Amino acid sequence: MRMSHSAQIFRAGFLIAALTLLSACSEIKYGLYDLAMDFERSQAGVTPKSLETQGRHFAFLENQAPPDAETILLLHGFGASKENWLRFIRHLPPRYQIVALDLLGHGDSSKDTSIPYDIDDQVGYVRAFTEAAGLSRFHLMGNSMGGAISSMYAAEYPDSVASLVLMDPAGVYDFSSELETRLQKGENPLIVRKPEDFDALMEFAMEDKPFIPWPITSVLTEKAIANTGIYDHIFAELVRERHRYDFKQVLLDIRSPTLVLWGKEDRVINYRNAEVFTRQIANSRKMIIDGVGHAPMIEAPEETAEITLVFMRLLEAEKG
Repeated sequence: MRMSHSAQIFRAGFLIAALTLLSACSEIKYGLYDLAMDFERSQAGVTPKSLETQGRHFAFLENQAPPDAETILLLHGFGASKENWLRFIRHLPPRYQIVALDLLGHGDSSKDTSIPYDIDDQVGYVRAFTEAAGLSRFHLMGNSMGGAISSMYAAEYPDSVASLVLMDPAGVYDFSSELETRLQKGENPLIVRKPEDFDALMEFAMEDKPFIPWPITSVLTEKAIANTGIYDHIFAELVRERHRYDFKQVLLDIRSPTLVLWGKEDRVINYRNAEVFTRQIANSRKMIIDGVGHAPMIEAPEETAEITLVFMRLLEAEKG
């Protein structure tokens, strides 16, 4: 049965009204997200900044610190962003210059599927950023993929890294994890392809998941889905069989004092791999945190910051 002309007009009007309402809701949602991020950044005392170098855009967060302040450079993990460090940064003293970088392919930095993203490639991109930002020597801290990048950076540029903190770092897989089992089944819980995948990722990656209100999770979900293409490209680079380096051999070249910090309930990378890192890195020590998963700086930001600061104070004391 054909719709009457008046019914067609009503239906068209209803669809327009519904689309307008959805658009308004989306604008409100993103507005609330921006407000929440502004609040989190203000609480951490950092502001968004960016720079261009070698034709690439690097986004980062930075605080206001004294001119002679020592620098801490923070590198997030796969599929994450600089915002992962915000709660952790809150517990760092203002005497440090804090720089949290969006790695290429992530956050607000350039996303280019035509370039390689193996760990050594990413070290080169981070080096381009540090040189452009005038960071000649700093304390380097990395989580997951960012931990692998930090490890190789410290090995390649020992004079630049005053100390190294590796939080659940990637790169060594002598002890298997739930992620490896899932990947063998053709599943990748680290990449969000549909809305329900985001909550599943949070449950998988973190043992002690922080409360995140709806507008924030909704926007984060949409952003993650929008980045599926670049994340697929980066992950394929990370898991390919052929690399130009032997990662365990790289660890032997690290000279910076190193803390390996791991959440015991990590399902992404087995915490027992910490043994390999500390065995390979000469001047290193480890700390395992109970009740925490793959992202200690998110799950237990205050405790993680305190452990990190104790490590740095010990280094200062050793220097005399």
